[in-house]
Amino acid sequence: MRVVRLFMSMSLDGFVADRDRKPIALFPDLENLRNTPALAEMIEATGAVLMGRRSYEMGDTEEGYVEYEHQVPIFVVTHRVPNEPAKHDPGKGLSFTFVTDGVESAVEQARDAAREKDVQGIGGAQLAQQLIAADLLDQIHLSLLPVLMGEGLRLFEHLGSEQRQLEKIKSIDSVERTDIRYRVVK
Repeated sequence: MRVVRLFMSMSLDGFVADRDRKPIALFPDLENLRNTPALAEMIEATGAVLMGRRSYEMGDTEEGYVEYEHQVPIFVVTHRVPNEPAKHDPGKGLSFTFVTDGVESAVEQARDAAREKDVQGIGGAQLAQQLIAADLLDQIHLSLLPVLMGEGLRLFEHLGSEQRQLEKIKSIDSVERTDIRYRVVK
C-alpha cells in the first residue's frame, strides 16, 4: 500500500533547524546515515518526494542533485518558480515539478508520479506543518538525535488545535539516532 510519509530529523527538544534555519546540527553522522537500514528502507519504498522551497534551495549547489539519494520525481511546494531547476541527471529518473497551487495539489501530483510506491515528504518544517494540518499524511517518521538545541525552527508548531492520534509502527536504534515511525490514526 502506498503511503504519504513525512521523514524528518529532529532534536530531542523538537527543532528541525537552528536559529539560523540550518539543520547541520542534526546531521553529524551524515555519511553514516547514508548506510543505515532506516534510510535504505525509505529510499527503496520512495516513488516521489515532496519538499519545501527552502529545502530545495539547500540542494541547489554546484553538485546539485546529481548524487541525491532519491532519484525520483521531486515536487517542490513554492510560491516562486526558479528560472532553472537545480543541477541533476534526468536520465536517473529525477525531475523537478514546482507546485504553486498548494500542498494538496503537490500531494496529488506526487501520488500519481509515485505509482505503486510511497510519497516521501522531506525537508521543510513549513511543508510538514501544512501536510499535518491538511491531514494528508499517513505516516510520520522521526529521526531523533540526542541533542538539545534550545532554540530554532520547531517541527510541531502551527498545527491548529485539533488533536491527532499516532500509533507507533517501528523503531530503530543506532548509536547516533533513534528512528521512530508512526501511523497517523484517521
